[in-house]
Amino acid sequence: MTHHRATPAGVRRQSGIALPVMLIMLAVMLISSIYLLKSSTSTTLTTSNLAYDSALGKAADLGVYKAFQWVSTVDKSTLINDIAAAGYKASMAPELSVNDPAFWTGSTTFTDNASPPNQIEYVIHRMCMFSGLYNSLSPANNCMKSMPKPTVASSTPLGADLASDAPDLGPEPQLHYLITARIFGPRGGNVMNQAVVLINP
Repeated sequence: MTHHRATPAGVRRQSGIALPVMLIMLAVMLISSIYLLKSSTSTTLTTSNLAYDSALGKAADLGVYKAFQWVSTVDKSTLINDIAAAGYKASMAPELSVNDPAFWTGSTTFTDNASPPNQIEYVIHRMCMFSGLYNSLSPANNCMKSMPKPTVASSTPLGADLASDAPDLGPEPQLHYLITARIFGPRGGNVMNQAVVLINP
């Protein structure tokens, strides 16, 4: 004899759908948390790399500044020849590039006060074909030079004589000096900065 249990009116049989839905939600939350963690880690690494690159850039700028200080204060009559102790070259071949080891021949290095200290290398090139006087005719020297603009800073051209009876020889040209500084960071990063300065011979 078969007996049937009576089911109260209005009560539905549970189908068990809540457990799979909860498992899917937990899986989605787990995946989202993993991606959030990876995103946070990537952001931290990016920020750290940018700060490191900025520090290296400032160190390379220090090399450019020290080179500029030297070339702007040294006796100009000595700049017609190479000065190896100061990383100075009185000429520059136009085909040289910063990737050519010959470009860095005669460079000088120093260390800054960072912790750990950075080793900074710089070289100064006078943008002339040959060493010697910039206006030499034997051999004929070809230098990159610019004429000053007297109306910008002063009504009197640079190098002009203020005497009323002085002959008008025209302003003295300014020679171009290329300063290149580079640094190899302790973590493998490297930065190279360049600047061109114009100085009266």
